[in-house]
Amino acid sequence: MHGEFLQACQSGRLLRSNKALGSYKLDVSTVYAQTDHQFYHKWAMLTDPDDIGGGVKGYLKCDISVIGKGDSVKVPPKTDKDEDDIEGNLLLPEGVPADRQRAKFSVKIYKAEGLPKMNAGLVANVKKAFTGESNDLVDPYVEVAFAGQKGRTSVKRGSYEPVWNEQIVFTEMFPPLCRRFRIQIRDKDSVNDHIIGTHFIDLSQISNEGEKGFLPTFGPCWINLYGSTRYYQFLDEHTHLNDGLGEGVSYRGRMQIAIKTEILDSSDTGPVTVDVESTLPVGDNAAGRPEEYFLFGCLMEATMIDKKMADKSVHFEISIGNAGNVLDGYNSPTKDSKDSSSDDEAGSQSETEEMAEPGMTFSANIPKWMSTTAAAKPVTMDKIYYHMPYYADKPCVYVKELFEDHRRRLYNSNIIEKIVEKLDDGISEVQDMLRQEIPFPERRLRGVFEELGHGCSRFVSLVKGSGGGAAAGKTKLDKERHKILVRQMDQLSTLARTVKATITKNNLKDKLRSGNNCLSKLRKLQNEPQPSLPDVYIWMIVAKKRIAYQRLSAKDIIYSVVEEEKGKDCGKVVTLLLKLPGKKADGESGWTIQAKLQLYVWLGLLKHKKDYLKGLPAGYEETKALKHSTKTQAVPPPFIYYSEKQTFQLRAHMYQGRQLIGSDASGLSDPFARIAFGAQSISTQVIEETLSPTWDEFLILNEVDVYGLIEDIVNNPPTIIVEIFDQDNVGKSEFIGRCLCKPVVKQCIEKYEPPKFPPRLEWWDITRGSDRAGELLAAFELLQLAPFGDRSGAELPPMELPDLDKDRGPIMPVPKGIRPILSTHRVEVLFWGVRDLKRVQLQSVDHPRIDIECAGHVLQSAVILNCKKNPNFSIPVKFFDVELPENEHYCPPITIRCVDCRSFGRYVLVGTHVISNIHKFMFIPTTKKAKAALTRLFPGNAANKLMQVAQQAQLSKKSEDVAITMDENLPLINKEQYITVDTGNFALHYQIDKKEGKVAEKSKKKKKKDADDDAPDLQSMDWWSKYFASVETMIREPTECSDQEHEKDNEGFQDDYDIDKSQTKAQTQQSSSVYGTIPNGNGTTNDDDELNTKEAKKMEKELKKLEKKEQDEKKTMKGAAKAVSLAKQLSPKSQRKKEKILTNTAQLKVYPNELENQPEFEGFKDWLHTFELYRGKKSSMDESDDSRIVGKFKGSLKIYKIPLPPDLEDTTVTGGDPQYGLFQGLPSNDPLKVLVRVYVVKANDLHPADINGKADPYLVIRLGNTTVNDKENYISKQLNPVFGKCFEIEATFPMESLLTVQIYDWDLVGMDDLIGETKLDLENRYYSRHRATCGLSQKYEIHGYNAWRDPLKPGHILAKLCKDSKVDGPYYQPGKVRVGNRIFTASTELEDENDKIKKKSLFSRKRSEHGNAPVVPLTHEEEENLDSIKKSTDEHLSLAALNHWEEIPKVGCKLVPEHVETRPLYHPEKVGIEQGKVELWVDMFPMDMPAPVPPVDISPRKPKSYELRCIIWNTDDVVLEDDAFFSGEKMSDIYVKGWIKGPEDMQSTDIHYRSLTGEGNFNWRFIFPFDYLVAEEKIVISRKETLFSWDETESKIPARLNLQVWDADHFSADDFLGSLTLDLNRFPRGAKSSKLCTLDMLKTDGSVPQMSLFKHKRVKGWWPFAVKNQETNDELELTGKVEAELQLISAEEAEKHPAGQGRNEPDPLDKPNRPDSSFMWFMNPWKSIRYILWHNYKWVILKLLIVLLLTAVILLFFYSMPGYTVKKLFGA
Repeated sequence: MHGEFLQACQSGRLLRSNKALGSYKLDVSTVYAQTDHQFYHKWAMLTDPDDIGGGVKGYLKCDISVIGKGDSVKVPPKTDKDEDDIEGNLLLPEGVPADRQRAKFSVKIYKAEGLPKMNAGLVANVKKAFTGESNDLVDPYVEVAFAGQKGRTSVKRGSYEPVWNEQIVFTEMFPPLCRRFRIQIRDKDSVNDHIIGTHFIDLSQISNEGEKGFLPTFGPCWINLYGSTRYYQFLDEHTHLNDGLGEGVSYRGRMQIAIKTEILDSSDTGPVTVDVESTLPVGDNAAGRPEEYFLFGCLMEATMIDKKMADKSVHFEISIGNAGNVLDGYNSPTKDSKDSSSDDEAGSQSETEEMAEPGMTFSANIPKWMSTTAAAKPVTMDKIYYHMPYYADKPCVYVKELFEDHRRRLYNSNIIEKIVEKLDDGISEVQDMLRQEIPFPERRLRGVFEELGHGCSRFVSLVKGSGGGAAAGKTKLDKERHKILVRQMDQLSTLARTVKATITKNNLKDKLRSGNNCLSKLRKLQNEPQPSLPDVYIWMIVAKKRIAYQRLSAKDIIYSVVEEEKGKDCGKVVTLLLKLPGKKADGESGWTIQAKLQLYVWLGLLKHKKDYLKGLPAGYEETKALKHSTKTQAVPPPFIYYSEKQTFQLRAHMYQGRQLIGSDASGLSDPFARIAFGAQSISTQVIEETLSPTWDEFLILNEVDVYGLIEDIVNNPPTIIVEIFDQDNVGKSEFIGRCLCKPVVKQCIEKYEPPKFPPRLEWWDITRGSDRAGELLAAFELLQLAPFGDRSGAELPPMELPDLDKDRGPIMPVPKGIRPILSTHRVEVLFWGVRDLKRVQLQSVDHPRIDIECAGHVLQSAVILNCKKNPNFSIPVKFFDVELPENEHYCPPITIRCVDCRSFGRYVLVGTHVISNIHKFMFIPTTKKAKAALTRLFPGNAANKLMQVAQQAQLSKKSEDVAITMDENLPLINKEQYITVDTGNFALHYQIDKKEGKVAEKSKKKKKKDADDDAPDLQSMDWWSKYFASVETMIREPTECSDQEHEKDNEGFQDDYDIDKSQTKAQTQQSSSVYGTIPNGNGTTNDDDELNTKEAKKMEKELKKLEKKEQDEKKTMKGAAKAVSLAKQLSPKSQRKKEKILTNTAQLKVYPNELENQPEFEGFKDWLHTFELYRGKKSSMDESDDSRIVGKFKGSLKIYKIPLPPDLEDTTVTGGDPQYGLFQGLPSNDPLKVLVRVYVVKANDLHPADINGKADPYLVIRLGNTTVNDKENYISKQLNPVFGKCFEIEATFPMESLLTVQIYDWDLVGMDDLIGETKLDLENRYYSRHRATCGLSQKYEIHGYNAWRDPLKPGHILAKLCKDSKVDGPYYQPGKVRVGNRIFTASTELEDENDKIKKKSLFSRKRSEHGNAPVVPLTHEEEENLDSIKKSTDEHLSLAALNHWEEIPKVGCKLVPEHVETRPLYHPEKVGIEQGKVELWVDMFPMDMPAPVPPVDISPRKPKSYELRCIIWNTDDVVLEDDAFFSGEKMSDIYVKGWIKGPEDMQSTDIHYRSLTGEGNFNWRFIFPFDYLVAEEKIVISRKETLFSWDETESKIPARLNLQVWDADHFSADDFLGSLTLDLNRFPRGAKSSKLCTLDMLKTDGSVPQMSLFKHKRVKGWWPFAVKNQETNDELELTGKVEAELQLISAEEAEKHPAGQGRNEPDPLDKPNRPDSSFMWFMNPWKSIRYILWHNYKWVILKLLIVLLLTAVILLFFYSMPGYTVKKLFGA
C-alpha cells in the first residue's frame, strides 16, 4: 500500500511560497491494521525531513481512517481520557515507542536474469539498422521505494542478464511506520520508462519484534517477477499487472537482492537520505545450489471450451519460470557468457522443438522440455460446450529446469498449511455441533487440540534436523525463521496439550477462542517471505494467441518423500477453470469459463522422478516407454493410453435456487440451470421473473464415460458444474453464476439402499467471479452401468415419482425420498403500507399493491386507492395456506413484489424484496404439555430460578416470593453497593432491618453538619444539570453497545465464534437480525415461558452456583454497608463530592448511538418491519444497493404449521390467543394526527465547512411537507454547537412519518452548504411496543427540573398497558403494586419534607382506627390530603413497574426511558463518512389525547459574569538570572504576568529592579472580568477572530488563572523564570508562609487537599512557581514563590465595590516597601552612583581621591616651585 504523508506548512504570503515546518509519514496499511481501521483524535509528531535528529517540530492532531466502499467510519465512544494529553495519544501503532532511533536500511541489488524483450518488431529492427547495435532489447535499472523515498541503480544498456552489484541505502526512523519495500525493475526509454516487474517485501515478515527477535533481513535471494505476457506489444492491455497490482499472468524474469538493517547511534543526526553505493558481488552459490527439477502434467480432459474457439486449433502449454514458454521463446543474451546458464540451452532447444512435430521419435539429444500438447480442433455434442478429443489418449507435457534448491521453505509452509486446514475444519465442526446442538462438542474439541498438538510436535521433529546449518543458500532470514518456527511450534504443541486437558462443557467458548488464536498464529507463520521456485502457468493457446490461463503455486505441487511436506495437489488430478488474463477476468466477460481442465500435475527433483506417476489414476496401459520414463534421464511418452473406462448415468435432482442475482431491468431474472458433466450438458426449464426459482426437476444424462478404475472414481468423484443463466428473449442468455458439485457414486454391484441412497438434497454455493450469487438446492448421483449390459440404463433402480396436481408434460419432478417432506403451513401477512415509492417509467406510483409469493402461491394485498393521500392498506391482515418442507433447511424464500395498477388493466412491477431465510418469521408454538414436562424435570421453584439465570438482576419477584425494596433516593451510581438493572440507573437494595435504618438516620444528621456545603443547590438545578450528570454516568459505566460494536469490527474472531452470544441471540429470536422478529408473544425468558430441555440441562450447573451465591450474599449484606462507608471515607473529597452531585441529580439515559440501534429495542421492529424494495440489474457486488432501492414496504409475516395445538401456552404480541390469528389486537393503521416535539441538544465534531476550519451551523427540521428553518439563529464558527432548541410540528401519520434533522453551514455569500443529516422513522417508534412516544423518567416529580412531561401519568400508562396486553392488574397496596404475577415495590417519599411527616402521621392514625386505642378521627380535609398522597405514592409504584415492564411474563418488553440519543450525521454525496454527531430526542403526542405540558426548556445556559481580583503582594526565592553590570552580582529585575482568557487580557505588575535575594514587592492588583458557565466549569469568550470577521465567535476554555514570573531585560527579550497555573475549581490551598511553600503543593495524585474559588470566594497564601527541566526528563524545578490574594465576586458586586487596577483608585493599594537599591540605573544616575558605585567601591574611591589629592599637591608643588624660588632669589 502507498504511504500517507502529513505536512504542516507556514502559509505563503504574496511573494513567498509555503514553507514546510515538519512532516510525518506512515503507510496506509499501518492505519488499516488498527482497530476499526482508524486512528481517532491522535497527535502526529512532526519532524524536519532535512534534519531527522533535530527533534519534534510540533504536533498535529488528526483523524485518519481507511474505509472500503459502503463501509462507514466508526467513531469510538466517549471516554474520560484527556484528548489533549499528547504523550498518551500519539499517532503510533501499539507497541511502537515514542522516541524512535535512526536506522540504515540497505537494499542490495546484485543481478537479474530472464528479462523479456521490451522493444519488438519494427521498432527494434529500425533501431538495429540505424545504430548497428546487436544488443539485447532491454535497458534495465532497478528502482526501490520505501517510506516516501525512492532510489535507483544505474542503467545497464542492452542486457537480458544485467549485473549491478549496487546497494540503495535509506536512512529512516526505526521502527519505521512504513511497512514495505517496493522493488521495481524498469526499462530505460528515451520517452517513457516501462515497468518490467514489481515485487513487494513486507517488513513484518522479514523481522521479528519479540525478545528473541531480529532486525529486518532478507536474502541474498532470487525474487520472481510476474506481470503481463512476455511478448512485447506497443499497446499492451495488461501492462498494469507489471505494477504488482492484480494477478500476474506470466513470469517476467527474476532478480537477486538482499536487505540489511543497522541501527545508528542517536548522536548521529542528519536528513532522511537515499544513497546509491556499489557493493561486493556474492558467490555463485550464495543464493542456493542449483538442482534439476522435473515438472510433469497429464491432461485427463479439457471440456467446457467456449463456442468462439470452435473452428480454431487449440493447444495447452505448461511452464515454470521461462522454461516451457514456447510461444514467446526465451530471449537468450547476445553476449555468450562462459557459464552459459541453463536457460540459454533451454531457449535454443525450445526453438528447435517448436518446429518439431509433436509425437516424433526422440533423438539421442533429449530435449529439455516438451511443454505443449498437440494442437487440435475442439468438438461438441450439444453445440453449447466444446471439448478436446482426447478420449483414451491423455496427452503429457513435461519441463526440466535448473533452480536453486530451497525446497525446505516450501516444505515448512506445506506442513503448517496441513495443520491449519485440520484445525480450521475441526473448529468449524465444533461450531456446527454447537449450532445444531449435537451432544458432546467438548469431546470433538479435545480431539481437535489433540491433532493440533500432534501436528506441531511432528513439525518440530521433521524440521529440527534440517535447520540452521550453513547449507548453500541458507540466508540469515532462513536461520532466524527456522529458530522461530521451531520455538513457536513447540510452544503451540505444549499449549494444545494443556488446553486439551482443561476443556470442559462450561469453558468451551474460551477454548474455542484460544483455538482461533492458534489458527491466526499458524497462518502468520505459514507465509514464507523468501520465494524459491517460480509459479507454474497453464495456458490455453488458440491460433497462436494466449487466451486463458491458470496459475499454480509451486508450493502446492512440490514433491517430497515425507507425506506432510508434499504439496496438497502434488500427484493428484486437479480441476482447473481457466480464466481470461488481466482486467478482462474481473468484468462480465470474465464470468464465463474459458475451459475446464482435469490435470494431473507433479513437480520434484530429477532424482525423485521415479515416483512421478504414483498418484496418476489407475487404469492406464503400462507401456515400455512409460516404465522406462521413470529413469532420471528418460522422458515421458507424448500420450498415456487409458484402457479402463467406466460408463455411468448421471441423475441430477434440481429442486430450487435462492438469492440469485437480478439480471433484468426489473431487478428479477428468468433463471434456468445448465449441468455440464464430461462432454455432455443438459438444461432445466426457465422459471420467469424470480430470484428464487423452484425447478423441481429430475434430469438424466445417459452414457457418460469416465476413464479410470471404479474404486478411484468412488473415492474421488469427478466434479459436476452447474451454471445458472438468465434467459433473454433477445441476445444470448446472461450468466448469473456457477457452482461446483460432487455426485454420489453407485457401483453396479452396490445395492440402491439407505444410508447412502437415495442422496440428500444439499445447498451448494453459487458464485460469479469473486461474488456470491446465490445458492442451489440439488442432489446428484452417478450410477454405474453394467460393463456389458444394457446401455440405456433400464437395469438401474427405478425412481418413484410423486403425484402432482398438474401435468408437467415431459418434465419429471424430483422423486420421492429425495424431495423434501411437505406439510401445510399458514403464512399470515400484515400489510401495513408502502413508503417513499419512486417513479417507475417516468410515472409516479399511485395505486400500488403488494404480492407475497411463497412456493408458487401468491397472496395479493388490497390496492391502495391513492398513495399520496394515504399510503396504508385498507385490509391489513391476510393469510394463505401453502405446502412447505418440514425441514426448515429446505424452505423456499419468500418474495415480496410491489406492483402498480395502472389504467387499462396494465400492471407495472415497481420493486421486489426477497426474504431468503424465513426462519426469522417462523412461529413455533409451546404447549402446556411441554411446559408440564419441564416442570417435572425441575420440580419446585427450580424452574423459576432457572429462568432468572438468563435475566439480569430483577426488580420484581413472583407474588409468592420475598419482595425487594427499592429506594429511589438512594444513590444511582455507587459502584460499591448496587446491582444494576439493565440500564444501570436504578440502585436495588435489600431491606436492611429497622435498627440499621435508625443508625443510618443518625449518621445522616451528623454528616449534614460536617458536609462542606457540597450538596447542589436545587434552585440552580435545570435540565442541563440532569444532562451533564447523565453524560458523566454514561462515561463511567462501560457502554455495552459500543463494546459490542467494537468487538464486531475487531480483527479477532470473538463474534463469529462466540457461541454463547449466538445462543442468546437465538433465544431472543435473533432480535438483531435484519428484519427483527415478532417474538412469540414474549421478549424475554421468564418463569412462565417455555424452556426446552437442552437449555435446561445447560443451566443446571449455573443454577447451583446461583443458589450458593444468594446464600453468600445474605451473609455479606451487613458487611457491605460498612465497606461502603469505609470506601467513601478513603476516596478523595472531590471524588466524593462528584459522586454526591451525581447521586442527588435525577438522570436520563444518554445513548452513545441511535435509539433504534439499542439491542433492547430491536430496532423498533417488534411487530412492524420495513422491507426495502429493489429494482434494476445488479452488475457486481461492489455496487451499493442503495441506488437500486425504489421504495419500502412496511408490514410483517408469521409462518406456522396448522392446525395449532389446542393447549397453547403462548400469546400474541398483544397478549391475545394465537388461535384467532397472530396479528390480532394491533392498532389501527388509519391516518393519525400527532404533535411531534424535536429537542435538539447539541452537535459534536461537525465536519468543517469554511476555509478557517470551522462552520456556522444552524438547524433545518423536515417532516412531510413541513420545514422549520432556524437560519437566523446560526451559531458562529463552531464545530461543537450547543443548540438547546425544541421544535414543535403537527404531523399526520403515515404520510408524514420520516423526520429529517439537517445541519447546514451559514454562508454570508452564496448558497448555504449541508454539513450532514440524519433520518428517523417516527411511525415505527410510535407504534412500537417499546413505547417510544415519550420516554419514562426514573423518578416521578410534579415540578422542578425533572417534572413529568407525559400528559398521561404513570398510573394511567400502566393501566392502559395492562389492558392492551391482557395482563391482570395493577393492584395497589401500601408500598407495593401487583401486575400479573409480579410484585413491584418502591419507596414513595414526596419532595416536600412536611408532607412526609404529615403522611406518616396520617397513615399511622388511619391504621390505629382499626385497633382498640382511642383516637382522634380524621377531618374531611385530612382525608382528602391522605387520598392525594396515596395517589402520588401510586404513581411512584406505577413508574417502578413501568421501568421494569420487561419482567412481566410473555408480553413484557423494555420501555424507552427518558433519554438523549446520539445520531451520526451523513452527507448524501459522501456515503458512509460520518460528518459529526447530533444529540436529540423526539416526543410524540396523539392530538386526540389531553394536551401535553409545555415543552421542557433546554435552551443553553447563559454564562454568569464574574470578576477575579488577584493581588500580587510579594515574591520570594525567585531565580536570579542576570549579572550586575558593574559588580557581577547575581540579580533579577522581577515582574509578574497574569491572564485568564489569553494574551488579550494579559496584565503585568511593575518591575521590582535589582532584586538580589529573589524577593520582590509589588502590592499590585490584576482585575480579570469573565463570563463563566457553572455547570460546565468553563469560561465563555466571545470575540471577533479577525478584523474582517462578520460576527463574534464563541469559545469555551477551562477556568484557569495563569501567573508567570519574568526577568526584565532592556536591550534583549525578557527571560522567562517560572509559571503557576491554578484551576479555579480545584487548586491547592496557599501556604501560610514562604518557607512552607514547596513543589509538593502542585501534586495531582489526590494527596494534596484542593479547594474551589467559586465556593470560598477569597483566599490568600503562597504558591510555588515552577519550570520543566529539560535535562531531568521534564521534571518540575522550583523557580520562585508568590504571595497572592484571590478574590472572586459577581459582576453586580464588582459594580457596587469597584477597585482600581494596579495601585490605582478606587480602593488603592499601598506602595510596596522596596529597598532603596531597587531602581533602574540609567533613569536614576545619582541613585546609581550611590547604590552601585559607592556601595561597592567605597574604599577604592576614597583611596583614589587621596591619591589624586596627593598627586595634585605634588604637581602644584613642582609647578610653582621654580617661580617661587626665582622670586625668593631676586627677593621680589
